[in-house]
Amino acid sequence: MSISPQSFSRPAKNITNQLKIGARHVPPFTLKAAGLFCGVGLAMILYFRYEKARLERQRIVEMSKGYGKPKVGGPFKLQDLDGNEFTHEQLQGKYNIIYFGFTNCPDICPDELDKLSHMIDIVQEKSPNILRPIFITCDPARDTPPILRSYLSEFHPFLLGLTGTYNQIKNVCKQYRVYFSTPPDLKPGEEDYLVDHSIYFYVMDPEGDFVECIGRQDSAETAANILLSHVNDWKREKKPLDTRPVVGSNAVAGPAESAPALGKSSAATAAA
Repeated sequence: MSISPQSFSRPAKNITNQLKIGARHVPPFTLKAAGLFCGVGLAMILYFRYEKARLERQRIVEMSKGYGKPKVGGPFKLQDLDGNEFTHEQLQGKYNIIYFGFTNCPDICPDELDKLSHMIDIVQEKSPNILRPIFITCDPARDTPPILRSYLSEFHPFLLGLTGTYNQIKNVCKQYRVYFSTPPDLKPGEEDYLVDHSIYFYVMDPEGDFVECIGRQDSAETAANILLSHVNDWKREKKPLDTRPVVGSNAVAGPAESAPALGKSSAATAAA
């Protein structure tokens, strides 16, 4: 039985025809498809970067809490400028940013408080009433409540001034690992002395736990972004957050703001 060469060429021709038909049904790689592909890829990259940064922030927060006792922050009792007691328990509910300084500071404190005022405005615009800024004097002998109130009025109305006895200030500085050099045994009328102190903003979360420090190297914009990143993480976990208006030292005199409970009953104060 003889086999003609044509019988071998028919299957090859059929395969070629099928490939041509299939090729006509494959959609071309258009600019729209390329844009969609690149967009999905970019979105995935940004998402993974955000998650990496979020997990790193979470790791830092957990490390900052220490084992049983926070490394920064702790119990204290001070007074606001109306003479009302203010304790560590009243840090709960909102994010807090705490600065230690004194009114006779020639340049560093004013510069840092100007930066803080700008940062407060940025945060207030993007996430209203979640930040309580606190100024704790390192020089209670000279920084009387009237002097401290007048000084803070030059910066931002949300600023809450706190003072106390020398020992109370020493205790809160110890809790926050703040160095200060105010003389302990001042005679009445003695005012000619210098004060040195640590220059950091201490960020505390709505449970009163330390989050991180913001230093002089941070601008108001970068500091606000750092804080808002923590706020967004907090909101993402649907934790309660007090959004009542912030009351500073230059508001109408009244009792110190009390913190809401942080259990399920406080869901009404949580951010939407």
